[in-house]
Amino acid sequence: MSNKIRAAGIGLALAATSLPSLALAENRIDRIRPDAPELAAFGAYPIGVQTLEFTNPGQHDILNTTDAAQPLYDRDITVEVWYPAAVGTEAGGSYQAILRDGKTEVTLTGRAARDAPPASGERFPMVVISHGYPGNRYLLSHLGENLATKGYVTVSIDHRDSTYSDQAAFGSTLLNRPLDQRFVIDQMAALEGPLGAIINTDQTGVIGYSMGGYGALVFAGAGVTEASTQYSWGTPAGLLARHQAGSDSHAALIDPRVKAVVAIGPWGMNTGFWDATGLAGINKPLLMMAGSVDDVSVYAAMRQIFEGAVNTSRHLLTFENANHNAAAPMPAPIESWDPVDHLDFIPFEHYADAVWDTNRMNNITQHFATAFMGLHLKAEDDKASYLELVANAADGVVSKDDTGKEQADHSYWKGFAPRTAAGLRFETLAADQ
Repeated sequence: MSNKIRAAGIGLALAATSLPSLALAENRIDRIRPDAPELAAFGAYPIGVQTLEFTNPGQHDILNTTDAAQPLYDRDITVEVWYPAAVGTEAGGSYQAILRDGKTEVTLTGRAARDAPPASGERFPMVVISHGYPGNRYLLSHLGENLATKGYVTVSIDHRDSTYSDQAAFGSTLLNRPLDQRFVIDQMAALEGPLGAIINTDQTGVIGYSMGGYGALVFAGAGVTEASTQYSWGTPAGLLARHQAGSDSHAALIDPRVKAVVAIGPWGMNTGFWDATGLAGINKPLLMMAGSVDDVSVYAAMRQIFEGAVNTSRHLLTFENANHNAAAPMPAPIESWDPVDHLDFIPFEHYADAVWDTNRMNNITQHFATAFMGLHLKAEDDKASYLELVANAADGVVSKDDTGKEQADHSYWKGFAPRTAAGLRFETLAADQ
């Protein structure tokens, strides 16, 4: 048998043996790698999940707005809520989610029990999660579940006109992201019953990815430029002036209940939505995450946000050589690996990075979000040391004695086993820096 024929035969055999495993594959959102950093591990709480529907009346109908007419409509919003559940709740559940193609329904598998009774006797901080354009409430579901096991109520939004199945005019996303985030906090604060009883919205964090990050920054105080309110491809009829820096309407949007913001790959600086005045308006502790070769939000532009937010303490976690899908998206569902006729890319590309393993990035995100939210929403002062790091992980020194005790010159990133922080940078600037 020739080498070429033998190689072909081996390839066919491998393909045949892989088919059953693909057929049985689960799209899990809850995997923690053995080399994950310390705080990525799931917490002690069993968790439940509920789907809630809210309606925000009298909102601008951007899809039908012109300079001559500005109609209003009732804006329906669906949210997925993860929460600490009653003792004895059995882990395990699934979600039916739409794929990036806007049509295919896929099953995701995680830890939350559908409609489980909430825990009682405690109140928990809340974290609002906001997806990209397009996206949906499951895109960061790995983070929603993970934080809920640690004693948070996490609320992930389906932003109307911005999901895979209803993607529409971009101007709607520009106007509505921070408004949706504020509205959902209000709705959760007003929630009654056993679930409402456990939520402390006075201690709220916001996590946004891409356009969700744009919304989170506007919500955190970064009013937009006057020029951006007039973009021909933006929000029509000058309605984005509602979020303009220095306006009364933008000042009224900023919410004292929000104590911390995580912006992952935030879009906007790359197209002039902020200037020095706008960025100086951010007054919430800020953690940014970004890929160093992001060509969507543009890494250099995101560094300008980090450097320009001079009135707050902030951190920037960089994934070296990662693009726009760094940190946030869940692992690509197996169904996304197949091409579809109506997209000029394979849906897989929407979730995955060409260099980094998504599961590893998710675990790193869970670790840092746990430290950051723990510090700012729960006053867990011991979490501060996880954010006090040598800027370049490669410069960290592993120095331990024979018993494993760290020595005085040990400077490797806290919570990371030796070698496992490779490819990461973590920078910190204090207010006024």
